[in-house]
Amino acid sequence: MCIFPPPSSEFKPKKLKIENDKKDIKPKKTRNKPGVADGKKKAKNEPEEKWKWWEEERATDGSKWKFLEHRGPVFAPPYDPLPNNAEEVATFFGKMLDHDYTTKDIFRKNFFKDWKKEMNAEEKGKITDLKKCNFSEINDYFKAQSEARKAKTKDQKLKLKEENERLLQEYGFCIMDNHRERIANFRIEPPGLFRGRGDHPKMGMLKRRTRPKDIIINCSNPDPPPGTKWKEVRHDNKVTWLVSWTENIQGSIKYIMLNPSSRIKGEKDWQKYETARRLKKCVERLRTQYREDWKSKEMRIRQRAVALYFIDKLALRAGNEKEEGETADTVGCCSLRVEHIKLYPENDGQEFVVEFDFLGKDSIRYYNKVPVEKRVFKNLQLFMENKEKDDDLFDRLNTSVLNKHLQELMDGLTAKVFRTFNASITLQQQLVQLTSADENPTAKILSYNRANRAVAILCNHQRAPPKTFEKSMQNLQAKIDTKRDQLVDAKRDVKSSKADAKVRRDEKSKKSVEAKKKALERIEDQLMKLEVQATDREENKQIALGTSKLNYLDPRISVAWCKKWDIPVEKIYNKTQREKFAWAMDMAEEDYEF
Repeated sequence: MCIFPPPSSEFKPKKLKIENDKKDIKPKKTRNKPGVADGKKKAKNEPEEKWKWWEEERATDGSKWKFLEHRGPVFAPPYDPLPNNAEEVATFFGKMLDHDYTTKDIFRKNFFKDWKKEMNAEEKGKITDLKKCNFSEINDYFKAQSEARKAKTKDQKLKLKEENERLLQEYGFCIMDNHRERIANFRIEPPGLFRGRGDHPKMGMLKRRTRPKDIIINCSNPDPPPGTKWKEVRHDNKVTWLVSWTENIQGSIKYIMLNPSSRIKGEKDWQKYETARRLKKCVERLRTQYREDWKSKEMRIRQRAVALYFIDKLALRAGNEKEEGETADTVGCCSLRVEHIKLYPENDGQEFVVEFDFLGKDSIRYYNKVPVEKRVFKNLQLFMENKEKDDDLFDRLNTSVLNKHLQELMDGLTAKVFRTFNASITLQQQLVQLTSADENPTAKILSYNRANRAVAILCNHQRAPPKTFEKSMQNLQAKIDTKRDQLVDAKRDVKSSKADAKVRRDEKSKKSVEAKKKALERIEDQLMKLEVQATDREENKQIALGTSKLNYLDPRISVAWCKKWDIPVEKIYNKTQREKFAWAMDMAEEDYEF
């Protein structure tokens, strides 16, 4: 493996000079805890002291930190054994031979076009038709490599694990304001073939290798690989990224950022939910206003008001403008076309229904049939008059215009704030409705997941059922059947021991009855947990609960719910999520309200 920059034995923060500061800033020496000798590492099981940044005063000058030092990125290893670009690009296709992508015309066309660019004149003359190219030997080679990795000995796997841990410790952390913070993605993505989300028109194009000359470093100045230079070194403490570069497919800027558990990410999350809470205080005023705007004499105001109604009521994304051919044909609220909705005046005009059918983010289909207010329905009829199916529904509106209006309504308000507000308030309301005091902990967790599921449905967080779903359900059902058989046997044992005790009337037989009863109760509890698990898994097979839990739900709602009902927070958030929401764990009491 080729690692850049070259490894060093110890990561020592250097002094950094920030242009707007008069003095150099040095990291303070931290005292060891009692019982930890100087110069010795902490015991493995001793937890590191948490940085409670939320208890500190926040900077008001826009700065994100005062001191920052890091080692830069880990680059992808060079192609081995030959420095042949065309051969390397061929391996990218060969690796994916069993994947559906390599059967798609647009993927094959884009790949072949970019592959030809890497060939020399002789290769271009010989290779003229992708259909005639046989990549099977390349595919076999990488399959064999995969099998060899799986067949590594325990010692080999341990050695690899130790090497990965060394890289993590050396490159996966930075020093920020005297604290050691985890970096999220310190490895540069290797070259390969672009896939994109959904049916992306650029799928199959070559993602080129990122080199030191492409990299902008902020804020430290680690040594680049020998014989190379960084593109630029900046000292900007007003931004949160450590490393940036521009990828070649769409020209977008990529970043190396801090881990979600870091102060910078935590502060951003915290402020996001506080902004959504501010919306809660004024949302009824905004709803009254956009209802008034449905009657405006100006078409642009009517369109803006109807779009805002959908963003509020249905948690639709605003939809970003994009250039033709840049991405798959996905839309949001502002970019809806006439073909994406159908109007149904039902029940003799007493109920007005709109049917939505379009591809949203990640090419996930959004289908919903919802009743709307009469004024909204009439406006939609007006917006659709004399238009073709591929015309814009809101032809006087775009995301820039909408977001400018939202900023005027409330400082910091965006369409996403509406989405966050509606998701969080829905969770809180659902938890109140679904959680019962007489439920056992397992049933309460099922109620929590159902509340979370209501949010995921609102936000259209769908997923395809996992490929292993049917098999895992069969395995789970087998466990349930086995446990039911055990329950029958346990009930029989209790009945038998009771009859025996009635005859014997001694202490030993009484204890036997109690032991059998406890065994029965244990099996009943185990069966109940398995049945709840099966119900939960079946209900979640096409819903992704994680997206809303991590991005749209104020974690203080969940923490407060756990504290109120004495549910271990570990049942709701895993270790990584608990680290991400450490601020919420500390802040939220059981009476917290969003």
